[in-house]
Amino acid sequence: MTVTGAARPDAEPSDVRPETAVKVRRPDWPKSAVRVGFGIMWAIDAGLKWRASFRAGYLGMLTDASKGQASWLHPWFQFWIDLQRTHVTFFAYLVATVETLIAVALILGFARKITYISGAIFSLLIWATAEGFGGPYTAQSTDIGTAIIYALVFVALLAMAAQYGPSRYSLDIVIERRVPWWHRVAEVEWWSRRAT
Repeated sequence: MTVTGAARPDAEPSDVRPETAVKVRRPDWPKSAVRVGFGIMWAIDAGLKWRASFRAGYLGMLTDASKGQASWLHPWFQFWIDLQRTHVTFFAYLVATVETLIAVALILGFARKITYISGAIFSLLIWATAEGFGGPYTAQSTDIGTAIIYALVFVALLAMAAQYGPSRYSLDIVIERRVPWWHRVAEVEWWSRRAT
């Protein structure tokens, strides 16, 4: 007896055809909940960046991150310190603004693909400058820094978007109904090619 719409339990992987495989419908809310929760974390972080104490200690954070680093990393840190030294307030506000935009985009589900990619790059930049690559690594080191973990979460969100497709609980889905090309900004194209 052949079961229509499902693969035989004893079938080899090569025997299973796409048209006979069972499509499992997964709930959409878990990936949206992870995105929104991560966005709330970014919103709290961004709120702290708008404080005067952040602006006052901004250059000091960069300088402190460079202390104790390997000598071959000194030019990297010196480049960022020299670049920002004359416009410290501008760069402090820039960091606060970028973090606020990332938080809002995550919470609303706006331009998700672009947000995930740019958030990962921004997190790596923070890790490689203000967090000093999580180092310097000594016998007393206890972690590798938080920004690298943030970058990994962005990559995981991008992978979930590729695996599970469009999110019903996002601003992007509303925009996509009215602006046909918006899927290029919001969706991972690999998913849309695989689904066709």
